Amino acid sequence: MIKLGSKEFDLTLLGAALLLAAIGILLIYSAKLHSDSIAERGIYVKQIIWVLVGLSACVLTFFVPLRFYEVFSYLIWVFSILTLVLILMIGSSKMGATRWISLGGFNIQPSEFAKIATIFPLARYLAYSKRSVYSFRWLVTVVGMALLPALLILRQPDLGTSLVFFAILISMLFWSGVPLFYLFLIVSPFISLVCTFHWLPWALFFLILVLLLYFVRPGVVFSVGFLLLNLASGMITPLVWNKLHHYQQQRIRVFLDPGKDPQGAGYQIIQSKVAIGSGGLAGKGFLEGSQTKLAFLPHQHTDFVFSVLGEEFGFFGGVVLLGLFGFLVFRGIRIARKARNTFASNVTIGLTAVIGFQMVVNIGMTLGVMPVTGLPLPFVSYGGSSMLLSWVALGILLAINSRWFEY
Repeated sequence: MIKLGSKEFDLTLLGAALLLAAIGILLIYSAKLHSDSIAERGIYVKQIIWVLVGLSACVLTFFVPLRFYEVFSYLIWVFSILTLVLILMIGSSKMGATRWISLGGFNIQPSEFAKIATIFPLARYLAYSKRSVYSFRWLVTVVGMALLPALLILRQPDLGTSLVFFAILISMLFWSGVPLFYLFLIVSPFISLVCTFHWLPWALFFLILVLLLYFVRPGVVFSVGFLLLNLASGMITPLVWNKLHHYQQQRIRVFLDPGKDPQGAGYQIIQSKVAIGSGGLAGKGFLEGSQTKLAFLPHQHTDFVFSVLGEEFGFFGGVVLLGLFGFLVFRGIRIARKARNTFASNVTIGLTAVIGFQMVVNIGMTLGVMPVTGLPLPFVSYGGSSMLLSWVALGILLAINSRWFEY
């Protein structure tokens, strides 16, 4: 620890993030070095600029009083919701998705900042709400805070980012002491939705749900309500599937069997596995990846940046990257445990969940164990909004760590 002004500043946490950002710049440089486009060959410079901007935002965020986030948490959330609505009306479109606002030549993605904007009110409500967790009003309020922005983002469409809000919700509820059984009930409609693709798993899941409700006995109204909700979820499965865009349906099919469309939707996963597998233990060396050089793997600098790492630095490089992320998550949990202010502790867990969830999903999809969702790798993938979100989140974590004794 050193003193930054009059406050303790955790250099190890900052150092881990800087190392991840440096690794990302090297990987982006390698991924686009052999591009035919001069502009693409220079995007690593843009990434350096975004890292510097993000680092500045991190320092500024560090000095914002924690009380500010607590007092204005609901207003920040409302502003974020209005911004997401505005995106659907006047946002810039790329590749069939409307996710950006163009400002002076820069494209800002408000859905990234909606993650933090949702964490604040959830943290405040969970810290001060005295209502029983078996109250439907309490449930609707908590779930609604995360569900509304998730649905607006799903409308863009951006399935991957919308899933982050459920990771935030579940992790913060768990940290707040909500029983595991209750968390299972909250995610049960989603499980029911997935299981109803075949009658047998859905019937087994519904039987398990009935038995759990019978033995736990949370109340007649509560139990009946959840059974009806799960029945409704099962009945709307065809509607939900038909509402998905064609490319989203293809991603799900290809996740289950990449060989179904090896030249189309399955191409990315197949090439990613080839790249990572060819890296072996030590990798082929920096700038020496054949998959990278010959551009066999699309989106190398964004969604599949880990594949570049796997090919050029091998298993050992992957271990280093995972170790840095593991350190960030570990430190986040320690800060949450140390913080005396319940609101600050909840915020810390929410921010840590965002970093951890996106890391798991992004690396998982490059290995073929997760469907392709388009979630960036925090601090590493190319992208301004994602980079800013990561550094702002780190700034808040650093601030909470330095003021852990405040109530």
